[in-house]
Amino acid sequence: MIGREAVVQAVTSYLRSHPEELSRIVRNAVGLRFGVPIAGLRWLAAQGGDKGPQDIQIDAEPPGIRVGATLELMGTMVRADTRIYIERIVFSAEQLRLEVRLEKTNMTVLGDAESPVAALIKSGALDLTKSGSLAANMPGLGKLLGDSADNKLVIDLMKHPKLGKNRLVRRALGLVSSVVTVHGVESDDGHIDVLLRAFPRGFSGAARAVRDHVFSGGPPWIRGVLPGRRDDTRPGY
Repeated sequence: MIGREAVVQAVTSYLRSHPEELSRIVRNAVGLRFGVPIAGLRWLAAQGGDKGPQDIQIDAEPPGIRVGATLELMGTMVRADTRIYIERIVFSAEQLRLEVRLEKTNMTVLGDAESPVAALIKSGALDLTKSGSLAANMPGLGKLLGDSADNKLVIDLMKHPKLGKNRLVRRALGLVSSVVTVHGVESDDGHIDVLLRAFPRGFSGAARAVRDHVFSGGPPWIRGVLPGRRDDTRPGY
């Protein structure tokens, strides 16, 4: 687990070497967007330790990113490479869903492995153009996937018990999604930018969310001051 001090030091060091990021943050805030430096993603990926993927490479591939890594797949070491495009993000009290499209996915067996997985990859029998379909059948990961098919992954984190059954998390998501929601995700040469939209259900919708998620157990007179029934519209982009 990455410590708070390590994160603070990394951010401070990055801003010192890239002072232009401060003005970019201000401009983004005015335009309701925030950018994540790809260098920051590389740093996070490098903190995974020896048990996770190794030699992780992350580069911009506008409007997405290109990711490569060396990993162990059922006892076989492979080098995997793919282009990731985030098509849609939906979050509310009911769902926290990420729709991702994978393009040009490729795997290369490292060494002289002769395992069943190595044979499938070398023969081309493993159809990597249908990464979403393959992931849907993977133990553990398949439980978090929605209608994943072909090269599209639909990940719903609310299917994870620690999130979906956590009342505090659901209330927080319901409240935040009434104030701001994600309108789009795109990349440039050095950043991944998240575009935001304010008050997707209007001010009355935000007030209803406050009533439902903050004052649901409060005094009746407080709830009575706020607008009526909850709007079940699910924001997204």
